[in-house]
Amino acid sequence: MLAGAIVARTEHFAMHRQSLDTAVRPAGAGVVTRPALFPVCDLWLGAMVPKRWARRAVTRNAIKRQIYHVSADFLHQYPQAAFVVRLRREFSRTEFISAASPRLKAAVRTEVQALFEAGARAP
Repeated sequence: MLAGAIVARTEHFAMHRQSLDTAVRPAGAGVVTRPALFPVCDLWLGAMVPKRWARRAVTRNAIKRQIYHVSADFLHQYPQAAFVVRLRREFSRTEFISAASPRLKAAVRTEVQALFEAGARAP
């Protein structure tokens, strides 16, 4: 299994990055090649919103839509790699009662923008 490095975190989200390189250099050994992660060397982005942190499908879908919408503004700043944005903590259901509420969408959008800005600065 490939483990990606965490390049940015916010209160509710984490961004992971995995290189698309096919060469791996284990400690004390020669170069070992592995199959390419993706067939095309490009920037890949995924969103993972577990049911554990967003029970309702409408909430999970709304969060994913905000992630993909915000990512469009930042993709030119990122290297060719595979990225996953992961929800790692629940948004308060008492504060955000409806998944379709503008308040939830604005809160997610603001935090995801901060996540992508921090990820763009990461080495």
